Amino acid sequence: MTPAISIDGLTRRYRGQSALDDVSFDVEAGSITGLLGRNGAGKTTLMRIIAGHEFPSAGAVRVLGASPAENDKVLRRIVFVREDQVYPTQLRVSDVLRVGPWFYPNWSAELAESLVEDFGLPPRRMMRKLSRGMRSAVGIVIGLAARAEVTMFDEPYAGLDAVARQIFYDRMLADYAEHPRTVLLSTHLIDEVAGLLERVVVIDRGRVALSAATDDLRGSVTSVSGAAIAVEEFTAGHTVWARRRMASQASAVMLSELGDSDLARAKALRLTLEPLTLQQVVVHAAGTPARDERDDADTRERTSA
Repeated sequence: MTPAISIDGLTRRYRGQSALDDVSFDVEAGSITGLLGRNGAGKTTLMRIIAGHEFPSAGAVRVLGASPAENDKVLRRIVFVREDQVYPTQLRVSDVLRVGPWFYPNWSAELAESLVEDFGLPPRRMMRKLSRGMRSAVGIVIGLAARAEVTMFDEPYAGLDAVARQIFYDRMLADYAEHPRTVLLSTHLIDEVAGLLERVVVIDRGRVALSAATDDLRGSVTSVSGAAIAVEEFTAGHTVWARRRMASQASAVMLSELGDSDLARAKALRLTLEPLTLQQVVVHAAGTPARDERDDADTRERTSA
């Protein structure tokens, strides 16, 4: 099956600075993918290029099998909702939603009306008089009611309380089940959305630090703690993202599937094993140096030894 979004060697530079550096990954059609990472990692730039709002400096992006840049046939099948979405201030909420069918051929007025009620939006209020949370809710209404084949949310719920965010998650899942689409969601509230995501892509310093199915990540990243010698012995030969040591005790974050023999060995070594949450996995993935940086560090360590 052709990916809904295919990114190959994507690079974006601004005046000599790289916002994205050789980014490659695919997003399967009919899936919900989390685009995660720290502020300034390059997530918004990446989504803007996917939405055709910017051009890459190098590499290629294909959405629904074609380049999105200046391609109206593709762009009409994409909706992109940003945290800093700007709306004409002279329009009312009802006016903004009324023009939805002009831009999105799959627009559902019925869903939009239902979401307006769910979020308690005042249809007759001017956009300039809305609170930050209400403006975010308008963006969510547009993003969901558009029912676009590729739906992208970039930190869509600034100013929304926990109840309103849960309404967003519930309504997105319900409509996604009835009208499948490809959803790309950028967020910092990782633990809140962990149950929604089928795949995560972690961007750090403009590069892909991690790209994996969430099912594959569950149980594959483990915190190991106990006596320093035992931790060192248990983690030998495995990929270790982080280590900490305090006197004779130590802990490590290990990337490895653990079988029954591993669990028995950990018990014999009197080690404590704890699986990491998705948010903890992302934090460690974003904090792990890129492979070439690790190689440089290893070279410096060997040279200084």
